[in-house]
Amino acid sequence: QVYVTESGGGSVQRGDSLRLSCSITGNIFISSVMSWFRQTPGSGTTLVAISYAGGDTEYEDAVKGRFTIFRDGAKKTLDLLMTDLRPEDTAVYFCAAASPWTRAGRDERDYSFWGQGTQVTVSS
Repeated sequence: QVYVTESGGGSVQRGDSLRLSCSITGNIFISSVMSWFRQTPGSGTTLVAISYAGGDTEYEDAVKGRFTIFRDGAKKTLDLLMTDLRPEDTAVYFCAAASPWTRAGRDERDYSFWGQGTQVTVSS
């Protein structure tokens, strides 16, 4: 009923830009909190950015000013535009959605639907 699929990852150099896209089916796109997380061997799974159903957004300090999370209404996707990429941004990036009309925040356990992940590698 709900499908979450990420795309757009790749290997880039320091300072480059990359756009990740998350395709979400059903009413999740409209009624649910959706977020991007990233996972590394050293830090585990950490929040990158949050897109609230009402339109507000929230960013981790490490990416604020460089990353932009937004919902594309025409394509029904949750996108993450990453600029000025740094080696420390290297991670597997996951798109996650909470259950409809439920609260969700920084904790990965708040989210019910996850994509398969897409690898982002930034070299210096």
